[in-house]
Amino acid sequence: MTDDPRPPTRQAPAADRPVGDEQERVLANSAVMAVGTVISRMSGFVRSALLAAALGAQLHADLFNISNTIPNMLYILLAGGVVNAVLVPQLVRSMGHDPDGGDAYTNRIITLAALFLGVVTILLVAAAPWVMDVFLSAKYDTPSMVEEKDSVIAFARFCLPQVFFYGMYVLVGQILNARGRFGPMMWAPIANNVISVAVLIIYLVVFGPAHGAEVTGPYTPGEELLLGVGSTLGIVAQFVILVPYLRATGFFYRPRFDFLHTGLGHTFRLAVWTVLFVVVNQVAYTVVVKLASSGTADAVDGTGYSVYSSTFLIMMVPHSVVTVSLATAILPRLSRRAAEDDRAGVARSLNETLRSALAVVLPFALLLPVIASDLARLIWGYGAAADVTENYVPSLALFGAGLVFFTVHYLMLRGFYAFERTRTVFWIQCAVAATNIVAALLLVRAATAAETSPALVLAYTASYVVGSAVSYGVLRRFLGGLRTPTLVRFLVRLAIAAVVATAVAAATAYVLHRVSAEPPWWLAGTWVLVIGAVDVLVLVGMARALRLREVTAVVEAFTRRLPVLRRP
Repeated sequence: MTDDPRPPTRQAPAADRPVGDEQERVLANSAVMAVGTVISRMSGFVRSALLAAALGAQLHADLFNISNTIPNMLYILLAGGVVNAVLVPQLVRSMGHDPDGGDAYTNRIITLAALFLGVVTILLVAAAPWVMDVFLSAKYDTPSMVEEKDSVIAFARFCLPQVFFYGMYVLVGQILNARGRFGPMMWAPIANNVISVAVLIIYLVVFGPAHGAEVTGPYTPGEELLLGVGSTLGIVAQFVILVPYLRATGFFYRPRFDFLHTGLGHTFRLAVWTVLFVVVNQVAYTVVVKLASSGTADAVDGTGYSVYSSTFLIMMVPHSVVTVSLATAILPRLSRRAAEDDRAGVARSLNETLRSALAVVLPFALLLPVIASDLARLIWGYGAAADVTENYVPSLALFGAGLVFFTVHYLMLRGFYAFERTRTVFWIQCAVAATNIVAALLLVRAATAAETSPALVLAYTASYVVGSAVSYGVLRRFLGGLRTPTLVRFLVRLAIAAVVATAVAAATAYVLHRVSAEPPWWLAGTWVLVIGAVDVLVLVGMARALRLREVTAVVEAFTRRLPVLRRP
């Protein structure tokens, strides 16, 4: 026996651990979340394909897609910013400083959130017609679109209860993250997608794909009931599936109504600026949805919200899989370092995380225009959308650039949140939102109905060019540096590797497209895999040659989670 009472597996304090080991742990935690997100996104692609096959990509599809999107927008507007950006640092602090490990604080937060979201949801359902007026183009008020607007309102009444369940899902998920359980929140959306896929299959069997005048017309009451209720059941399942994991952490919820003098005042003082940030962001998105709704209402060949949101889903894959996973894994660590005023440590962690994220995001952004046409055929080239697949291609190709700037902006904001500088974040987001609104109004006004969605994509990119530049510059000044020379050297080498990989992938695509200018979906899917594999292999080879450890580290971290790729 040894006289040392410490367990042999005890780890060194965070400040004493090697930097490389810390980044490996971040990548490992991110990989756990990313595997769940990949599977979730794959099931999401199936849902997107079935949605397009059943409803198409024109006015008929926009009626449902806009109505089903509004609950998530409203949740984010009313509570999302507080839960995501403010409560996680507060939960980490309460777990570290409160005698009960933060249990009482967590119980109060859950109780207060459930009461608030419940009341708000009831009011929103009652006010559904007025709520939808905010998000729809004035063209929906014309006599020729009375039935279409009735369908939108019916969908809204079925879908708006999602506000409550979105809120509880995110809150419980963030509590799990604060307690070191990162995986469940990333896996839970799979349940939602499975239910959505089942509902769409039933819809196709019972009602069939939209055709003829249906692709620009309203729904029957039976169609509204099936799609609306089915969508809400998916969000309910997404929340319910997290509850057992919360209990597994040792936390048992007990309602608490003693909200005064318990530290919640500090939380909500922080939340004021975050709520204003979200309001500004959602005002900009409301303008985008309103402009998008005009595209399909204006002309049969118009592109609108369905095309914009579907291509946005593809663009966000590397963000959801890599950037969000990295940011979620690192946020508790950033919060602890910020509490110690370790600005150099925060700068180092953010620099490393940004490089890891860009190692995936930048090559993907360059590859996206190369595979856009084949990817559109693979995902949406069926049923009611088969004849309008090319409507997706311009928006899909243009979204890559926006993703790069959004990634920088997103990670810089994690640094501000760690230091509770929510006021700064608000003013930065004002610049982003203002740019998005002005650019969207100008570009859509100059565009045809068919160009509505691509114009909105360009506006999105412009807004985050401004956002990334401002957020990086302000945070760099606040922290006393962000290791910019290291980042620039990395970006130069990454750009060389990614450009070479994209050039080889483009040459491969050119050769493959000589076989068939418009391949069927199965061949287009094969070509996406071949072109993507060529791009990745060349990129990894270039990364090894240029000693881009960030690229190879991300690849190794994520392949370790795939049994078939594990090395002995």
